[in-house]
Amino acid sequence: MALIGAVALIVIGPEKLPRVARTVGTLLGKAQRYVSDVKAEVNRSMELDELKKMKDTVEGAARDVENSIQTSASDFEKQWSETTGEAQAALAGELPVTYPEYRHPKKKWRVKQGATPNWYKARAGIRTKALSGAARVARYRPQKLS
Repeated sequence: MALIGAVALIVIGPEKLPRVARTVGTLLGKAQRYVSDVKAEVNRSMELDELKKMKDTVEGAARDVENSIQTSASDFEKQWSETTGEAQAALAGELPVTYPEYRHPKKKWRVKQGATPNWYKARAGIRTKALSGAARVARYRPQKLS
């Protein structure tokens, strides 16, 4: 750098050197901005390509889901027609009518509930029900002093 500066001082001269240095600095700044703009544009185009690929994969997955739903719907319609045909035959008296066995909905209530009783939770101060945001604000809002 010192060698380049010394050569520039000798060739250009001390009177014109500050103006030339300012001009070179502004040109270098413009070049750096141009390069950064080009890099940003390349990055944007790469991201756009990635988004297009992602869009294509999502559309393909949506098409696959739609096809699978259509095939399952056609299977359902086929089973429905078979079932309704059997039901019509049973109503006509051709087949015996069978009903499913009754199952009580609370058959496994001991498994579904927690092991800690509610009276213990109330005594220990454990919450048994969740409060909504508005209920929580109303409950814990300081009382107005009148």
